[in-house]
Amino acid sequence: MPSTYLSLYYHLVFGTKHREPLMVPPWRAEIHEYLGGTIAGLGGVPQGVGGVADHVHLLVGLRATHRLCDVVQEVKKASSMWVHRQIGLPSFAWQEGYSAFTVSPTVRGLVQNYIARQEEHHRVRSSQEELAELLAQAGAEFDPNCLD
Repeated sequence: MPSTYLSLYYHLVFGTKHREPLMVPPWRAEIHEYLGGTIAGLGGVPQGVGGVADHVHLLVGLRATHRLCDVVQEVKKASSMWVHRQIGLPSFAWQEGYSAFTVSPTVRGLVQNYIARQEEHHRVRSSQEELAELLAQAGAEFDPNCLD
């Protein structure tokens, strides 16, 4: 085959350190926009960013040359620095870990809708319950005691 063709989409989920509800509505939309811009700046394609006070969801398209762990690390680093400078919250930090799920083109729209409706989802279930469900649906092994 003379060319390389890819469709590499990931649903990323990561939380604030200690799941502190720091991303409050006055600036939550701004950090979501910043996260999407950071993905674009890294050469990725942001397809959706959303979340609530203690975690975010991103749907991103990446290139074959991207290493997922490096992308997540850079997004977390840049956005933490942005919060420190722009919001004036020097204690803001992300948890060390993250969850990543591959997304088929046939369900990309469903995932975008899911991400856009985060506030609605979290009126009835916690972040930990949501993450446990996502991990179970993906067939990922996890320790339910380590979802904080």
